[in-house]
Amino acid sequence: MTVQARSRRNRNRRTPELVMTLPAVILFAGMFVLPTFLAIYLSLTDWNGYSNNPSFIGLSNYTHLFDNPRIGAAAVFTGGIAVLGTVLCNALGLGVAVLISEPTRINAVLRTLLFYPYILSTLIIGFLWSTLLSGNGVINSFLSQVGLDALPFLADPQWAKASVLVVVVWSTFGLNLILYLAGLQSVPKEYYEAATLDGASAWQQFRHITFPMIASVVTVNLVVVMVALLKTYELVLALTGGGPAGKTQTVVYQVLFESFQNSKLGFGSAQAVLLMLVTATLGLGISVLRRKSEQKVAE
Repeated sequence: MTVQARSRRNRNRRTPELVMTLPAVILFAGMFVLPTFLAIYLSLTDWNGYSNNPSFIGLSNYTHLFDNPRIGAAAVFTGGIAVLGTVLCNALGLGVAVLISEPTRINAVLRTLLFYPYILSTLIIGFLWSTLLSGNGVINSFLSQVGLDALPFLADPQWAKASVLVVVVWSTFGLNLILYLAGLQSVPKEYYEAATLDGASAWQQFRHITFPMIASVVTVNLVVVMVALLKTYELVLALTGGGPAGKTQTVVYQVLFESFQNSKLGFGSAQAVLLMLVTATLGLGISVLRRKSEQKVAE
């Protein structure tokens, strides 16, 4: 077979593959690439969302981000939720997964119950917990009946921040749990049997067998939860409305507030672009660090 004929045959083979991937490429471009470039362009303008001719103002929106106290407070709160939430979700998810990893009926029921909050609408979760935690809510009513003082879950800034964190972890860790359960089931049982015969304790088995074997799952969980929590919005909107006194406003909350309520779409786009860069950097950084750690373990 000549070189030209072989090249023609390879092209004919690739044509159906390219045609089949084209819808996905078009969807990706329309849903992510084009909006990203549009957001970058708008972030360099003073567009208010209504005028036909936005004015180009360069990096003014970006410089204004760093002297706005509301945005700084929102960034600090969002970072705290992302870091603490990621740690707690993964620690809780892995710990519970180890406890209910055995294939029993009660464990199957527990897995379903613990995963269920993750599939609920975030707005529904926020409204549900606002009913439980409000001043006249279920929890405070119960405390009053047993002779205890009501707690300002949503009225005091510190309590409100802690409440948001608890609800975020409660509604998110179910995904970590399922992923860790899948990772634990992929670890060969023979490793544990051999370690038991050698006298290894449960902690030693977890440290030297379980954790290294599910390292890739840990990486996925860290990245997925971190990215999701950096975009927290609906839960805060339904649970606290950004209050009290704006203390629980997140970065995405500020993006939408500035873009639509204050009619500063250019300024809001600058916040969105910066959040996107931070999210991508953190996700890539976690992946690189975990990959290096896995390589060291393999060596």
